[in-house]
Amino acid sequence: MGKAVAAWLMVASALAATASSPRDVVQTAVTRVVAVLQEDLATAHLDRPRGDIRRSEIPRIATDLFDFDEMARRTLTRHWNGRTPEEQAEFVRLFTDLLERSYVARIEQWSGERILYTGESVDGQYATVRSKIVTRRRAEIAMDYRLLMRDGRWRAYDVLLDGVSFVATFRGEFDRIIKQSSYAGLVDKLRKRAVQAPPEQRAAAAR
Repeated sequence: MGKAVAAWLMVASALAATASSPRDVVQTAVTRVVAVLQEDLATAHLDRPRGDIRRSEIPRIATDLFDFDEMARRTLTRHWNGRTPEEQAEFVRLFTDLLERSYVARIEQWSGERILYTGESVDGQYATVRSKIVTRRRAEIAMDYRLLMRDGRWRAYDVLLDGVSFVATFRGEFDRIIKQSSYAGLVDKLRKRAVQAPPEQRAAAAR
């Protein structure tokens, strides 16, 4: 499994409402993801096509995970404040759709890699949970979760894969598009990505 796949396995469910500490949040939610994948494999022989369960359940877990408003604001940075409330709401919706569809596509490649948790640090309303993924070839991929306490819940707003920030990656991509064309050009690209998604993924994202 590649780094991108491993990253989405870890990032797409770093929150469970019943967990208390940031580390509990990550571990509990990853267990939910693994359970969904195992159930999907177990029912693959039934009439329902393989992937139905994960395409319906994984987006729900992703919705629990992400503080989409915070992630959208951090990826758009200086371009965020200049947007109207309606534009901000549309951007959050398109960005959410992009993350959920990308996750569902990549998570299908999961093949049972081990996940180890190596530490946790809390600084006020911010926290970092450190972990690593051990592949079948014994390679290790470092994962750092950045979480924010909001309304009494820890929610993930960024993940670092071998030191590379997801938010920073999106921020660079979006900023380049805006500079090369405009904010409207960025939104147009995100709309087209949503339209081009397979029908089953669009249906899952709409749930």
